Amino acid sequence: MMQGQSVSQVEIQKFRGTVLCPAEDVLAVEEPLEIRLGFTQDGARLHRSVSITMRTPGDDLDLAAGFLFTESIICSRDQIASIRHCGRPVGETKLQNVVRVDLSPEVAIDFSRIERHFYTSSSCGVCGKSSLEALDLAGNPSPLVDDFRVRPETIHRLPAALREAQAVFDQTGGLHACALFDAQANLLSLKEDVGRHNALDKLIGAELRQGRVPLDEKVLLLSGRASFELLQKALVARIPFVAAVGAPSSLAADLARRYNITLLGFVREGRFNVYTAPERITV
Repeated sequence: MMQGQSVSQVEIQKFRGTVLCPAEDVLAVEEPLEIRLGFTQDGARLHRSVSITMRTPGDDLDLAAGFLFTESIICSRDQIASIRHCGRPVGETKLQNVVRVDLSPEVAIDFSRIERHFYTSSSCGVCGKSSLEALDLAGNPSPLVDDFRVRPETIHRLPAALREAQAVFDQTGGLHACALFDAQANLLSLKEDVGRHNALDKLIGAELRQGRVPLDEKVLLLSGRASFELLQKALVARIPFVAAVGAPSSLAADLARRYNITLLGFVREGRFNVYTAPERITV
């Protein structure tokens, strides 16, 4: 399997009624990715591992850049001096599962903050936290204030556009996706991954590396539910409008309300619920 390949073909046994027959299936690839940070401290050049995540190979550099940005370790693409795969290809897949991000010499890193921040690694959300005041939102972001507006009929077109563009999901049925649209439902970018957080980091990282952040006047569509962590990443990227095919969590709605993000849930089959900031929807 080549670097970036996201599917794997396997032989299986399949029942059709009561008849067992051999068959082939396609699975989404899941492999670990280590993100290493190169930085300057006390005049010395050091490097340190900051994260290991299970991801679908492909767009690894975008994933690393997006992770560092959405977790507020960096605040702009200019702080990245270089980003590359490193280490030997490993295993039968021959993948390079390490990305090294070297930061500009003037960038200061607070590793105590990094260690505090990564309790949000679970896909189930921020367990045991009952209010936004208990959470550490980096940089004290301001609420989003803008004139961005979207029509309901535009929103109704988004799920079909997302589904049509999900090439790997069509093969495997096993990936999360997130997509960026403009106010006319034009698809601007789409990323897929076995991890919903990784998919969003890939999308934001790609936009960051192209110099297109902040992502104002954009609609983010999530293929599943809207968790606090995903809304937090959207806030860092300054996305004013987040729509989810599934349900939002209560903490996600609290964050959206506090920072004036329009949050939609159950966007499918010609309907949707509006949880916060309905003024961005023009009837």
